[in-house]
Amino acid sequence: MRRENPKSTAAHTALLILAAAIAAWPADAAEMTWAFAAPQSQVHWTLDSTLHEVHGTFKLKSGTITFDPATGKAGGALVIDATSGESGNESRDRRMHSSIIESQKYTEIVFRPERVEGALPAQGSATLQVHGKFKLMNSEHDITIPVTVESRPGQIIADAKFTVPYIKWGVKNPSVMFLRVADHVDVQLHSVGHAATAVSASK
Repeated sequence: MRRENPKSTAAHTALLILAAAIAAWPADAAEMTWAFAAPQSQVHWTLDSTLHEVHGTFKLKSGTITFDPATGKAGGALVIDATSGESGNESRDRRMHSSIIESQKYTEIVFRPERVEGALPAQGSATLQVHGKFKLMNSEHDITIPVTVESRPGQIIADAKFTVPYIKWGVKNPSVMFLRVADHVDVQLHSVGHAATAVSASK
């Protein structure tokens, strides 16, 4: 009886797995569009200070992201409702909205992705580096956000943790008297996106 070469068997298995992964994507799919639902999204922020950490939230207003897996090019925007920011303290929140982020004037905080590094699997998890522009108040800034994604048929779950150096970006320092706060805020984003459309490469 002929014995199979273990190396040959392993290589054959690897090729089958690769072929299955490639076959999972539509052959003509060039660009995917994901719509992120506000009710399934959470935006949490943490600001350190000399007394304690301040925790708060914002609400996602809208979100549509396009992604071309062949080139890594991305587009669309995640729009956060700046007026929805809260930390659980009314006087602190009034000051935040009126004199720090001026949310009545700048009602939206926007992230616009431009390029993605890493492969988005048809199914399973991966960590991608998403490059883009972050608009806070009236200025845009380059930022790279590491995003952990879980891909499912027709759905994508995205989790991101990143730091916003708001003082460096021109936002007023909220420190008062003996209370000193950090010059950056840590942000955590969790969102669920649903496949909206797939644009054929022939179009």
